[in-house]
Amino acid sequence: MTSNLATGIPLTSTSDVKHTDKDRWICIYPAYINSKKTLAQGRKIAKEKCVENPTHQEMRDVLVAAGLKVGVENKLYSREMSKELLFRGRIRVQLKNDDSSLCDGKFPTRESIMSHLGEMIPKLKVRQTKTGAEQHQASSAKGKNKGKGRK
Repeated sequence: MTSNLATGIPLTSTSDVKHTDKDRWICIYPAYINSKKTLAQGRKIAKEKCVENPTHQEMRDVLVAAGLKVGVENKLYSREMSKELLFRGRIRVQLKNDDSSLCDGKFPTRESIMSHLGEMIPKLKVRQTKTGAEQHQASSAKGKNKGKGRK
């Protein structure tokens, strides 16, 4: 085992840690695919592929449905300005098996997973019912104001 000359901390080789260890899984924060964020605020992919304010629960649901091994951690993204619980959460995803083969050929990279998330999160039932409920409230609010104030 070798060590870093500056710090004296031992360096572990990649052969010591297996791909199935959660430490080797990739991390994805909701900010990476948030269309409301800029690149400086942490967005990692093009806005066209992003989703408005995704949550770690939505990301988990999509990745589990895709058949990937997923872990959820209660972490806050360092560039996130708000410390609210809504913005907490990090997803870990296993990309490779111990023999370095891909777990799923559809997802060879972190970017492919983020693009899949951006495509599938708007199709979730939770998102569908939110938009339907908002439209219903907007139309009923318009109807309530009719006739008031006119005499």
